[in-house]
Amino acid sequence: MTQQRTQWIGYATGLWSLAYGALGAWWALGGAGFPFGVGDPELMAEPEIAFRVSLLGRATPEVAGWIIALFGLLGAAAAFLMARNANRPGQKPLLTGVGLVFAVGLGILVQDYRTLIVVAYTPVLAVSKPLFGWPEGAGWGDLYLTPRLHLLMLLLAGIAWAVTTAGYRARLAGGSTHSEALQRWGKAATWTAVAMPVLYCATRWAWALGFSLGIDPDMYREGQEDGLWFAGAALATLGLVGAVLTMGLVQRWGEVFPRWMIGLRGRRVPPMLAVVPAVIVGALVASAGMMYVRIVAVEGVAPDTWPLNLPEVLFTVWGAALIVAALAYRQRRLAAEAPARAEDRGGLECAPQS
Repeated sequence: MTQQRTQWIGYATGLWSLAYGALGAWWALGGAGFPFGVGDPELMAEPEIAFRVSLLGRATPEVAGWIIALFGLLGAAAAFLMARNANRPGQKPLLTGVGLVFAVGLGILVQDYRTLIVVAYTPVLAVSKPLFGWPEGAGWGDLYLTPRLHLLMLLLAGIAWAVTTAGYRARLAGGSTHSEALQRWGKAATWTAVAMPVLYCATRWAWALGFSLGIDPDMYREGQEDGLWFAGAALATLGLVGAVLTMGLVQRWGEVFPRWMIGLRGRRVPPMLAVVPAVIVGALVASAGMMYVRIVAVEGVAPDTWPLNLPEVLFTVWGAALIVAALAYRQRRLAAEAPARAEDRGGLECAPQS
């Protein structure tokens, strides 16, 4: 990205933080629409496990609203300073730390599996509803619940914070952010990100094909009757498709469109076409995985529950590996294309002026 583009993202991140902070103050003062904790119907349906599902499971508008307002104001100030390339003594490490806290906090820690559900089931529902009328009695309104949309918004904000912070550091470094460690671990991270969804997909297709894998028989029978296991298999298959696409981060066809892609074959694959979805999916699965880490840490793993929770714990590894793989791919592509860009700029500078 150019310096102007990363600066623009910084200003946008700051404005979003300011707006969401104002929304927090609105909730704290008694305004309607608080979507977390006591305002989240899905969590309040089982309040005894709400905190295991979400770190916001016990949030109240009177307390959380003011915390959101305070962090929104702090975030706005930090994002604006980063967008303006603040570099006084001590500012760079401080602003970098604030940016990382917001990126990880919003994109991973406050999330649960429902953000992944919204994104993953959108294409599933778009196909299954008009073609098969499934699931019966459920539609878009059941998928796009307000708390889920707020979580999705926070996840995208976390990604924006990561980009803001990375852009800030790159600008202060003169645009050079090459990391030997990133390249050293990039290939291993890619193959790890390929393997993790395959393991998950295997358990979900086992259920769909009639293998209970030891879970409670009544639960398994109920899932068969409701079509739950086929829904899980469909979702897992998307992960399998993602695993195949992830291989492109270390394959030639991930850099140049293959021959069978009529109209595109032989053309250069824009790096961000691979990087953006990989980072978003990585954040989604890592955030969902953190919820299962909390559940397993509290409840442990039993012979009749491991297929329900243990594969999802690996989502944290999958997500982290996918993000590292995507960043290594981007760095490698930019480094390979840098001489050509420099030559183009040199040619323009030497061109005769009219």
